[in-house]
Amino acid sequence: MKRELGIARCGLACCLCSENDKCNGCGSGGCAYKDMCKNLKCSAERHLAACSECKEECKKGLLSKIKPYTFTLFIKRYGIDELLDCLERNEKNGIVYHREGIIGDYDDFDDPEKLIAFIKTGKR
Repeated sequence: MKRELGIARCGLACCLCSENDKCNGCGSGGCAYKDMCKNLKCSAERHLAACSECKEECKKGLLSKIKPYTFTLFIKRYGIDELLDCLERNEKNGIVYHREGIIGDYDDFDDPEKLIAFIKTGKR
């Protein structure tokens, strides 16, 4: 885990991403998708550091996917440090963020509350 890379504006875990050797995250300005990213544009226009700071219920851009949406929801409830602590603990216990391509253990959910429980406990 490269904790210093943190969490992207949309909630994706840059710190655990299999691409983090080539990418420094959307906060670095070096993201290859920065011109297309709806979440980066929206949060920047609203002067927010991340989607988790927004009061609106939103599922645009990457927030239409369960993992970034739920990670953002988790941050709203418990804070970014708690999410990073849980992700770090889970990684040490064998939970994989990207197992095949960009799909991993956090992607096998369709209910945000079940994914939040998994993040917190590391158990299904």
